Amino acid sequence: MKLRRSLAMGGLAIVAAGASVQASAQSSVTIYGAIDDALVYTNNQGGLHNLYLRTGNLNASKIGFKGAEDLGGGSQAVFTLENGFDTNTGAMSSANTLFNRQSFVGLVNNSYGSMLVGRQYTPYFQYVGAIGPTSVLTGATGAHPGDVDGLDTTVRISNAITYISPTFGGGAQISALYGFGETAGSTSTGNAYSLAGKYDVGPWNFALGFQRLKNGSGPATAWNSTASGSFATSAINNGYASSDNVVMIAGATRYTTGNWMFGANYANAQYKPGNGSLFTQKATFDTLGVITTYQATPAWMLAAGYSYTRERAANGINDPAKYHQIALEETYSLSKRTAFYLLQAYQLARGQTLGKAGAGNIVNAVAVVGDSQNGSPSSGRNQAVIMAGFRHFF
Repeated sequence: MKLRRSLAMGGLAIVAAGASVQASAQSSVTIYGAIDDALVYTNNQGGLHNLYLRTGNLNASKIGFKGAEDLGGGSQAVFTLENGFDTNTGAMSSANTLFNRQSFVGLVNNSYGSMLVGRQYTPYFQYVGAIGPTSVLTGATGAHPGDVDGLDTTVRISNAITYISPTFGGGAQISALYGFGETAGSTSTGNAYSLAGKYDVGPWNFALGFQRLKNGSGPATAWNSTASGSFATSAINNGYASSDNVVMIAGATRYTTGNWMFGANYANAQYKPGNGSLFTQKATFDTLGVITTYQATPAWMLAAGYSYTRERAANGINDPAKYHQIALEETYSLSKRTAFYLLQAYQLARGQTLGKAGAGNIVNAVAVVGDSQNGSPSSGRNQAVIMAGFRHFF
């Protein structure tokens, strides 16, 4: 009997020890996402008006999995897997890429910061984009024309390592990313890097960021899929898709007082040619934007923004392209997770740019509202987009 009692007590001790270890190393996994769909009217897509359904307007339609395990000593192991999809068809946003939005694993420490490895957004987007136009006005209609400066979610880096510092100095934080090109014998081919910082103090938010994307191996007449990063292409920058590298620099600030927020942002995007590129001189786009929001009631949020994008003269263009864009948003929240929304945007284009064939193919600039019309630009100088939609977080 004593032997059985000893064995039983030993078993209970082992179970208790196991329970203690499990409690001290707590872990969690969360499934999350958004379903977003809208009825859209566009006055000019290639010369024709259109009425259609479009997914991912106020927020991208996506499903994700994220987890964290407490390792003790202020450290955690974390992961995120996130896939975008089309609500109307069920198709993945990127063919043959299951977790096209994010796919990373890493360590987080309260004192030393975070180290993440995998497919990620750049610090440039995480910091400047967070207080720039697309955090206030949805990227579908509020992103700068064609997302020419990558301040929406169009730039993601594969094969990347990111470091994020702890917050210091009363509200400052910095982050750096390097994306490996992974080309044997030429490790700089296809690589990417980004550096950004932010500072939050009282009602003020400030951010400054930089990112450089290098073309991958293969013919330089287009952006090669072997590059660790890519960027949005549209009628605005199609003539420069054969760049050897693309550099983007941006800064943003905003001020919140009561129910109002006021913000301003500036971005500089440089498309640089290399051997084999279809253009010969660096193409530069400067964009200046202003944004504001007003929380009219606990349920109603109103937002507005204006941006001016200007291409600099180069590559034989004497009257470089200019784009004026106005975007409005009205959102009615039924709950913290569910909302109806209305979006309106209008863009006016002037001047000339390079067409898809590159040097010598000088064409009139055409309107491309936000990044919702990248594949369906106007046939002329103006484009209007109106959306009425529904969004639910889970």
